[in-house]
Amino acid sequence: MQANPAGYAELARLGIGRVPAVTVGDRAAHGWNPSAYAALLGIPYSAATRLAPTELAKRLDIILDAAQGLIRGVPDQHMDWRPPERDRTLRNLGYHVFRLSLAFVDGMDLGEFPASWLLDQAPADLRDEGASPREFERVIKVYYGPQSGHDLLERTTWHAAQHLRQLYALAERLAITPPGPMPTDAFVGLPLPDALW
Repeated sequence: MQANPAGYAELARLGIGRVPAVTVGDRAAHGWNPSAYAALLGIPYSAATRLAPTELAKRLDIILDAAQGLIRGVPDQHMDWRPPERDRTLRNLGYHVFRLSLAFVDGMDLGEFPASWLLDQAPADLRDEGASPREFERVIKVYYGPQSGHDLLERTTWHAAQHLRQLYALAERLAITPPGPMPTDAFVGLPLPDALW
């Protein structure tokens, strides 16, 4: 959307406050919803096999560990750098990886996931209490529509993975050596977009 700021006005006209969304004329599909996108575009869609919540949680841990290691290695003079592809500093992109993941936990606890959480600062006292498999069946009121805990965890995991890919690309551009290779094995089976930006 940053490449087409008028797109936000079009989304607002259709009653959509934030991305992700797909529009065709006066019709729109809001949120991460591939089946709704396909219906909107009139094309067939078959959902890929989803990973189990326990596997998604393991992969999210790997992704967050890699993001933490990478951000720790970024020199201070680069933390407020903004790449041309997005009006977000490297510091804020790194923070966002963790905040969206914390928002998943908050959403599971409270049963809702408002868009504003992706703009909030992280709580000082996050504790990991764990969750039973049934917990992931609950429906969470996400800002783009109701989602099961499983669906929200999947979106959270691939969302963090997408931003980790961006962080690695930006580190390479700035000649920053990551502490280890990007954990691409953790990306297998996640519905990541092909495009980096």
